[in-house]
Amino acid sequence: MSLMLSVGARVRKSPFFAATRKAGLTAASVYNHMFMPTSYGDPAAEYDRLVNGVAMWDVAVERQVALKGPDALKLARLLTPRNLDGLVIGQGKYVPICNYDGVIINDPVLLQVDEDEIWLSIADSDIVLWAAAIAGAHRLDVRVFEPDVSPLAIQGPKSTDVVADLFGDWVRELKYFGFLITELAGIPLVVARSGWSKQGGFELYLRDGQRGQELWDLVAKAGAPYGIGPGTPNYVERLESGLISYGADTDAETNPFELGMDNFINLDQPHEFIGKSALKAIKAAGVKRRFIGLLIDGAPFKGGNEHRWDVTLNGAYAGFASACAYSPRVGSNIGVGLISTAAIAAPDGVAVITDDGILPARAAPFPLV
Repeated sequence: MSLMLSVGARVRKSPFFAATRKAGLTAASVYNHMFMPTSYGDPAAEYDRLVNGVAMWDVAVERQVALKGPDALKLARLLTPRNLDGLVIGQGKYVPICNYDGVIINDPVLLQVDEDEIWLSIADSDIVLWAAAIAGAHRLDVRVFEPDVSPLAIQGPKSTDVVADLFGDWVRELKYFGFLITELAGIPLVVARSGWSKQGGFELYLRDGQRGQELWDLVAKAGAPYGIGPGTPNYVERLESGLISYGADTDAETNPFELGMDNFINLDQPHEFIGKSALKAIKAAGVKRRFIGLLIDGAPFKGGNEHRWDVTLNGAYAGFASACAYSPRVGSNIGVGLISTAAIAAPDGVAVITDDGILPARAAPFPLV
């Protein structure tokens, strides 16, 4: 059942909001207190552009939390279990953020944009409040705020050609999460090799919210020869790729080890960080559930699940499927969820309790394609 989303002043609008409406936006959600585009009315075409061509996404909801001042790095170290030694301007890092109990509360990309300024490109939670509170409690000399920065993503196998036409061939040499502070037609930007897909792409961090329509038009014009079209962070592709959606795939007890983030949790580093003792205890005890893919039997789903579906093993609760859909590339219904390790290892698989009945399923490693 479709629902109308009321547009008002309380929920913030992106600098690209008017451009997305002109491009045919048909559906939106709310993310980080902003309207987030979720559909332009043709999911099959949007999926095809992402996996075979190139798409442009308004992802201004990917808000930046700026840490600026002499203690910016000191605060960043406190916030994440990842060791930030060797951090340099121009190379971002994926940095889980946990609370004192070792529960993950966000999983941003960190970018050091100046000697005394670090951005956290966050998922959907109020990290600006958390970071400011930690800074105040530790009496750090740092200002925590949300800067005028709004990302526009260009994703898909043809994205590099589009971005190279806009900026030059130097973009082809950027490493993943690498970035450069630059401009386009006088528009101040950060160009980063990143994006919430596994199809390759870039994010243009607009640094002047008054020029959103101008930037959108420049990207659309450069992408026209490649068949660019509007899209959104893609529901099906993210399931195929096993991308984590904080808040959707996590609950109030999820720790980073359950999400497979072991390589980003540096417990032996000399620096202190929030949740260090709790994470050490969790690591020592071992996890009892993991974020995993699911291959689900049955007729192709016509859409995604609007709420979590229980996963059972021999009739007993074994976890939940947080997002499910039919995948054209897999040729099967697929899903992702937090499932018990016993259920993952079960030779006869599990069952998913869908809205339309109970379906057999089996766990599968990522990527599903």
